[in-house]
This record gives sequence, C-alpha cells and structure tokens, in this order.
Amino acid sequence: MIDKTDGGILITRIKQLQGRIFEKLLDEHGISEFNGAQGRILFVLWEKDDIPISELARKTGLAKTTLTSMLDRMEQRKLIERIYSPADRRTVKIRLTQTSLGFQEKYKQVSDEMNQIFYRGFNDEEILSLETGLRKVLANLTEKENHTNGN
Repeated sequence: MIDKTDGGILITRIKQLQGRIFEKLLDEHGISEFNGAQGRILFVLWEKDDIPISELARKTGLAKTTLTSMLDRMEQRKLIERIYSPADRRTVKIRLTQTSLGFQEKYKQVSDEMNQIFYRGFNDEEILSLETGLRKVLANLTEKENHTNGN
C-alpha cells in the first residue's frame, strides 16, 4: 500500500464544501423550510414513503438518535408526520406531508445542479470508477463498524 494517502482528508473537505454549496443552492432556489441534511431525509422518503425509522436511519446513514431529533424539527415544520401502529405504539412509520411533497421538484433541480458541479470535467467512465471506489470505501467502513459493534 502507498505510504501516504489523502483519501480521508479529501472526503472530509469534499463533505464540508458540498454542504456549504448545497445550502447556498437551496437558498437560491427559495427553499428555506429545511436544510440539506433534512433534504436528504426527504429525498429518501420521496423514493419510498411510509417507512419505519430504522429503515430511514439505514438509508440515510444517520444514527437513530440524530435522526429522531431531526424528525422532531421536521414534524414541527409539517414536513413529515409520525404514524403510530395501532397494534404496537413502539412501531412508528414516517410519512411525507403535502407540504414536503410540494418541494420535491425544486429539490430535484438543486440535486441535479449539485451533480453537475460534482462531475464537471468527468467522463462517464471516470464517474463510474470514482463511485465504485467510494462504494468500496463505504463497504470497508461499514464492515469495520459492524464488526466493532458486534453485529
């Protein structure tokens, strides 16, 4: 293996820059009702609505405790609602509201614009190669976390 690598610091810097740029794009598109992190939650729900918190945590990569506090704020803003199972009140599903459904198209535009910024100057092969590498890094980290947590 190479002695010195910069992958970790590059990923950290990319995440920080991406977050700032994404927030600015949301603002430019007139979306102030939620932030970028909440938008990622909505994005998952726009793909598949009415899912348990555990599935939402898995799909967003957020810890359940972090997700719960974010969902509290989103529920206050009428972006999501919690649906409790009549059979077991511990079972909670998250559902989009009409308010959040109204932001889907604007958010897609912001997301598309972010993708154009991300991949400017890349050809299709380079994009696929980068994403393959990032998926490997993610799998390695996930495996380590699961092993560390005894899963």
